[in-house]
Amino acid sequence: MNLLPQKPYSKEILSIAMPAIAGLSSQIIVSLVDTAMVGRLENAKYSLAAMGIGVLATWAVISFFSSMSAGTHILIARREGEGDYIGCRKILNNALILSFIIGIVFGGVIFFGAPFFTYLLAADPVVEQLAGEYISIRFLALPFFLMIVSYRGFFFGIAHTKIFMISGIILNVVNIFLNWVFIFGNLGAPKLGLTGAALASSIATVVDFFFYVYVTFLSYYRKKYKNIKFFKVDLKIMSSIIKLSLPVSFQNIFILIGFLSFISIIGIIGTLEQAATQTVISSIFISLLPCFGFGIAAQTLVGNNLGLKKFDLAQKIGVETIKLATLFTLFIAMIFILFPELILRVITNDETIIKAAKAPLRIAGFSQIFYGGAIVLANILQTAGLTFYVMISEVLTIWVIFIPLVYILGITFQFGFIGAWFSLPIYIISYTILLAIKFKSGTWKLQRV
Repeated sequence: MNLLPQKPYSKEILSIAMPAIAGLSSQIIVSLVDTAMVGRLENAKYSLAAMGIGVLATWAVISFFSSMSAGTHILIARREGEGDYIGCRKILNNALILSFIIGIVFGGVIFFGAPFFTYLLAADPVVEQLAGEYISIRFLALPFFLMIVSYRGFFFGIAHTKIFMISGIILNVVNIFLNWVFIFGNLGAPKLGLTGAALASSIATVVDFFFYVYVTFLSYYRKKYKNIKFFKVDLKIMSSIIKLSLPVSFQNIFILIGFLSFISIIGIIGTLEQAATQTVISSIFISLLPCFGFGIAAQTLVGNNLGLKKFDLAQKIGVETIKLATLFTLFIAMIFILFPELILRVITNDETIIKAAKAPLRIAGFSQIFYGGAIVLANILQTAGLTFYVMISEVLTIWVIFIPLVYILGITFQFGFIGAWFSLPIYIISYTILLAIKFKSGTWKLQRV
């Protein structure tokens, strides 16, 4: 087998992956800009502390519900491959209805309930009040965000990821401008501080939603996918979206809880080690973004070809995407292993944290070589309808291998900070093997979605 990616396949994969990577990167930019602008307020420590709580709460909820994109993406990729364009529109319409209902219910609960649970997360009363206001206003836009997620699934499924990229640019421009207006009180607006950041993000989300509405009413999409004609509730489609999406939702939550547990165990070893761990995790997250872009490309192209019943081509594209993702992670691994200090100085200028984080970053770099392929494999199996298998594989490797090993190596056997971090490659390699075995079997190609 040729270990290097083949050019014709690479070109097709990259044409979908690169705009998706740009769109994903824009989401990180929104968070960084919000933090930078709020950090310039008077008494910024209160606002930043409250924002940290608000962003964590927002991320937890969004990571659960954003899997709606996965269910929609999987179904539409199949229908697009089959040439069932009316079916694509029916799936999108039902995803929008489902998203709106979920958004109204949970957005309303969080809007009214935020001030009553932030006291559990904040010891300082000022931080508690600010966090409650931030979360309440941020979640006003939840129905619009979830409908955007459904639109993303649609455009991913038909391989038009450039729409996602353009959406990210618009979102950033609107968010930055409205931050300037509402955080600092420009153009006659009241100076709202952290509340202004939440308001800006919510309004930017609504603007982003209407951008997607506008695009779907363009002549190409209106004629091909028949916008309004098939806008009716189909419980069978909604059930399929939920069935495919829920395992992805729970997988996201288990990953979040798993890594919070990892950080907590490291905290037993020491505070410096915990700070260094957070720095390394931030570095990993940013560097892995392109792998999720490759995952989106694989899910689209494999799903399209499964819809066409071109099973061998679906597997071939899957293999080629794994090669591309692995080449990327190999390149990143070399940077992490050879120049860890260079990476760490982007995150922090604290010399003690940088010194402590060097070795873990090298270990994380080695782990990433395998995780890029794992992300692509997970997306391929998900597009075949095996979202539950993927979830179970990751839950088992996190909670049966990773977390116990962190404690055993770091605390019980007293190998300390570095010993605990050696659990990471063991977990990632185990997860990759479980997915690779299923992929190699070929049974996933015959699954009905």
